[in-house]
Amino acid sequence: MSDIILFGINLLSGLFILTIGSGALLVIYFYFSDIKQNKHAIRHNYPVIGRFRYILEKQGEFFRQYFFAMDREEMPFNRAERSWVYKAAKNVDRTIAFGSTRNLDTAGTIMFMNCAFPTLEEDAVAPSPITIGENCQLPYTTSSIFNISGMSFGAISKPAVQALSHGAHLAGCWMNTGEGGLSPYHLEGKADLVFQIGTAKYGVRGEDGNLSEEKLRNIAAHPEVKMFEIKMSQGAKPGKGGILPGRKVTAEIAKIRGIPEGHDSISPNGHKEIRSAGDLLDMIAFIRQTTGKPVGFKAVIGSIDWFDDLLNEIEQRGKDSAPDFITIDSADGGTGAAPQPLMDYVGLPLKESLPLVVERLKKHNLKEQIKVIASGKLITPSKVAWAIALGADFVVSARGHMFALGCIQALQCNKDTCPTGITTHNKRLQQGLNVQDKTQRVANYNKYIHYGIGLLAHSCGVTNARDINKSHIRIVTENGLSVALDKLYENHH
Repeated sequence: MSDIILFGINLLSGLFILTIGSGALLVIYFYFSDIKQNKHAIRHNYPVIGRFRYILEKQGEFFRQYFFAMDREEMPFNRAERSWVYKAAKNVDRTIAFGSTRNLDTAGTIMFMNCAFPTLEEDAVAPSPITIGENCQLPYTTSSIFNISGMSFGAISKPAVQALSHGAHLAGCWMNTGEGGLSPYHLEGKADLVFQIGTAKYGVRGEDGNLSEEKLRNIAAHPEVKMFEIKMSQGAKPGKGGILPGRKVTAEIAKIRGIPEGHDSISPNGHKEIRSAGDLLDMIAFIRQTTGKPVGFKAVIGSIDWFDDLLNEIEQRGKDSAPDFITIDSADGGTGAAPQPLMDYVGLPLKESLPLVVERLKKHNLKEQIKVIASGKLITPSKVAWAIALGADFVVSARGHMFALGCIQALQCNKDTCPTGITTHNKRLQQGLNVQDKTQRVANYNKYIHYGIGLLAHSCGVTNARDINKSHIRIVTENGLSVALDKLYENHH
């Protein structure tokens, strides 16, 4: 009997050792497998442990109602929105089943009105090209509706800039440099670029701190640079200049920006040369004359009085003095570090500011000359199509393209600890962001945004996505019933 017990103990001990040994070998295998692959940044940067993210994410589909947020609950972007971007970027099935998780009774809900006679495939046409700055020496023409918004090298990492640059070229869209200057990584993808001039004039600032004519010409000499954008304000922090924490100011970034390494990079709240609508037009004229390329400005709309002053000033000076484009940023956040009071409470959201600007441009007969670019949480086809319907000529997104790069909304953008390598200069964390793989994902995302806009347009019975207008949309009101979009804004104004 004792021999049997001893045999059993030895057998169990052997099985235990074998199990532990096999488990250890499996962990070692997973470790090397994760560290060597470049498809998934989380697994590369956090081998073995990173796999639990995918397990928990998958289980969340089944247990979310008990332990996790619902599809449409998270902020600033909910799970449904992020999931669509991930699927589009990875070029996998984007269909869903068993009904929408979107609440169609909530006030503000957008609904597109399908036509009884939808556009047939053979009748559909690609988005028509639009020329910005027709009166410039070097106007810019593009067919791309959806483009990459401003993210500075510094705010995002080298491989992130490289992937966005190459991806933009592959997709045929433009990429905004952000206010941090022009880096070699913006140029290497040969994408169309919009050079952003922030309040600190990084990249085009002379020794006296003013805008340098020579440096402007040097930037404009790059054929990739198609336009210049003066940043007046941004959605993350209206009324506050750019903030790049010192821990993210590397030697390379300091050189490009012309600032001390390791010190906080804080831009002034505004351009010292621009204290009135007339000053803004003067700077636009100077940059356009110096570079020969289209020039516009980016702003969050709050008080509308200054914009009325601007339009009146253009009327007095003549239409040739007008900016070539206006980028309207929504006051509901952005990619950059920002004080919470500004992020939460300052400025108008895009749903109010965009129609305000468009209607004023039409009133002054400037809508055809001044192209409108909409920015702010527009990361899915429906949101992009909505902005086009309200009068935008183009849409730009920063955070949507961050999701395409693999962003998991860890909210670490300002801390240099981004786990996916997008907003960090930690070399170890950057290793997980494979430029070649993410380049394709950026291009895929852009492709399926345009495809999705086309789906909506064709459902509404129009052949060209740019022809979507207010008549194709209804908005749910407080009583749960919908009203035509044009009637809603007519009443609002």
